[in-house]
Amino acid sequence: MMISDNAFTGQIPNSIGNWTQLSHFQISDLGGKSSSFPPLQNLKSLKTLELRRCNIYGRIPKYIGDMTSLKTLDISSNNFTLQSSIPSGDCDQGYPCYFQHFPCLLPKRKYKYKLYINCGGDEIKVKEKTYEANVEGQRPTTFVYGSDKHWAFSSTGHFMNDLTEVDDYTVSNTSTLLADPSSPSFVLYKTARISPLLLTYYGLCLGNGEYTVSLHFAEIIFTSDNTLYSLGKRVFDIYVQEKLMIKNFNIKEAAGGSGKPIIKTFLVNVTNHNLKISLRWAGKGTTTLPIRGVYGPMISAISVEPNFKSPEHDDKKNILLIVGIIVAAVILILVIITVIICLWKRRCYKTAMDKELRGLDLQTGTFTLRHIKAATNNFDAANKIGEGGFGSVYKGVLSEGRTIAVKKLSSKSNQGSREFVNELGMISSLQHPNLVKLYGCCVEKKQLILVYEYLENNCLSRALFGSRLKLEWPTRKKICLGIAKGLTFLHEESVIKIVHRDIKASNVLLDEDLNAKISDFGLAKLNDDENTHINTRIAGTPGYMAPEYAMRGHLTEKADVYSFGVVALEIVSGKSNLNVKQPSENLECLLDQAYVLQDMGCLLDLVDPVLGSAYSKEEAMVILNVALMCTNTSPALRPKMSQVVSLLEEKTAMKNLLSDPNFSAVNPKLKALRRFFWQSESSTSGPRTTDSVDAEENTSKDEIVEEPELECE
Repeated sequence: MMISDNAFTGQIPNSIGNWTQLSHFQISDLGGKSSSFPPLQNLKSLKTLELRRCNIYGRIPKYIGDMTSLKTLDISSNNFTLQSSIPSGDCDQGYPCYFQHFPCLLPKRKYKYKLYINCGGDEIKVKEKTYEANVEGQRPTTFVYGSDKHWAFSSTGHFMNDLTEVDDYTVSNTSTLLADPSSPSFVLYKTARISPLLLTYYGLCLGNGEYTVSLHFAEIIFTSDNTLYSLGKRVFDIYVQEKLMIKNFNIKEAAGGSGKPIIKTFLVNVTNHNLKISLRWAGKGTTTLPIRGVYGPMISAISVEPNFKSPEHDDKKNILLIVGIIVAAVILILVIITVIICLWKRRCYKTAMDKELRGLDLQTGTFTLRHIKAATNNFDAANKIGEGGFGSVYKGVLSEGRTIAVKKLSSKSNQGSREFVNELGMISSLQHPNLVKLYGCCVEKKQLILVYEYLENNCLSRALFGSRLKLEWPTRKKICLGIAKGLTFLHEESVIKIVHRDIKASNVLLDEDLNAKISDFGLAKLNDDENTHINTRIAGTPGYMAPEYAMRGHLTEKADVYSFGVVALEIVSGKSNLNVKQPSENLECLLDQAYVLQDMGCLLDLVDPVLGSAYSKEEAMVILNVALMCTNTSPALRPKMSQVVSLLEEKTAMKNLLSDPNFSAVNPKLKALRRFFWQSESSTSGPRTTDSVDAEENTSKDEIVEEPELECE
């Protein structure tokens, strides 16, 4: 069954596992959603299995190692987890085929500073340079050390159109070499090493420093004449130290013809005594014609030379040797002391963190760092969706397909682990439609990570001031109401009463349906019902903090009410509170502008011009008046969030709230507040005279406590 190079989409059918007599199955470039590895354990006659670029995720199943008839296996370019490996069969020297770590195996760390390899040929001498032989390793998957173990190479893959057990991995030139025969380097291009998929060379035990890496190529199989061999095309990628250096490299095109040498040179920094050069088949070019088994990467020779003066060992320089020993001993002692201190600090840190986490009675799950890295592609910058005082936020996808938001503590965070524990303890016990849901956390290897539900439309500040999502008026009202309900739950309805302390547009997230959800509880404080307020250090965002909190550290739930008022003004106006420019009025923020417009009787001028006339003036006036009530300088004159919800849902009229004795204790400022409401109301119903205002004040005398007269400017 060979169905490669088609436009199939979807998952590989599980019914293939019932084709028990199948001997060859090949499919590649399967589009659509990711799929799991198909159940093939009953295919006892299977000899060739090719599932290349099929969007397969998860682990390689163990039964692959039990398929004794399998001769060719190609499952490259899929999305297997990093922990996957071929279940059976090891490479030479006992190293796993795909995951190799190379400690320096030589005695006394005898570092080398030059490396010359004649790829696919015998040992040769070019001028004063000796290129070591590289003729061993004639197997589909192999790993071989060089003669002095200062280098090694690995080859991966079986030529896809060859169903026999024999492959040629070293080749000799079949075309005329156009290099100068008198040139000492002529012999380098008479042979080459090839590989179907991946050919990798390792420089081992190299001294650290900058090197010049020269890769020698010549197309010695495909010709430039009119023969069948002129039809071949070879395309592969060149990586050095896992960094892509050349994409879709074609030797013949780069050299200007076949048989012509070309050298590609790269400057490389060696920092861990190892050098890695990889040639990877790009999946392009000819695979069957003109000749089988020559389409993969090809290389003729490698030379590595230092760009610095390598150290020379001189036994006569005993003084320098003694000094070096002393310095090394001192450094060793310092390193040991440093390691001991670090281990002690790490143990103390872990003990303290574990103790705090155990005392939280968490209602969430835990994740391993390995799972988090797999979900975010090792915190790939392409998955980064936000940045805050806590650190960075990444989008991730768990193995079961669930999308998550990963909040990772930055090493430079000003909030630190205390706020991490605080946020974890606060939100783990809270469940509400207008609060971001916490899935779990990860505390491993000094990493502090929170895992949240992923909200498709990011934060409110980006919607209002950044990407400018088209927020219609009903959506804006819904967002205001959602924030108010979330705060009502925190202040009045949850088992533990919480003051958020950092309500702002960037801490309000929007889901797929643009429902508002409050996030970031790193600064939240418990609000004890027996205490009227908390005196605490000031922490939050300037422009959103209530005056009594910003100046005196006096914290109550009314601080969140103030912040809500500012956010409500931003939602209606589409402007940031800290980004209003009115030079003629000398206004510094959106709140100042709102007060000026309110005094002028034209408060609706604050509505976002983007809305045009497509909004309810009555609803806009309610939200604007509520916002200004919430931002009153006196905490006592700010409503509770439950009262705000009632006003926004139009269950309570503004006049009823002002006459509510639970809200309006005897206070000389209440009259001014009522005047404020009536003046705001007059902006939609027409101007009022002083007599009409006095008349309305007189009608409310039966509803409220008599108050002393105020003299207002």
